[in-house]
Amino acid sequence: MTIEALEAFQKDIKKLQKKYATLAGDIALVKKVILVHLQARPPFSYTLQTAQTVSAVIKVKKIASRSFKGRGVQSGFRLVYAYFEKEERIVLIELYHKSKQANEDRERIKAFFSERADWREGKEK
Repeated sequence: MTIEALEAFQKDIKKLQKKYATLAGDIALVKKVILVHLQARPPFSYTLQTAQTVSAVIKVKKIASRSFKGRGVQSGFRLVYAYFEKEERIVLIELYHKSKQANEDRERIKAFFSERADWREGKEK
């Protein structure tokens, strides 16, 4: 199983790490959990309804950080990733703090899948 991250995801981490110094370690721990529990597991993660994709787009909720200093999951992060079962691949799409952003960026998710479709079409020719 491979885990990849979009460039926009890397920018999310860089931006958030300025305020939350332990974020890199927190995300490393989340990656380990994702590898054990690939599919959605309510109440901590949910499959997002997306248009005709060959993968599951999963939103992980209640990600606590050691930087929160006792606030726990009440002020948690949200992580959105795509799980491609046949390819044995996970692509990290978005990371955000729930107090700064209400919902996932659906446009980013759509853009990722449209770019992926363009890439696949070029590969098959």
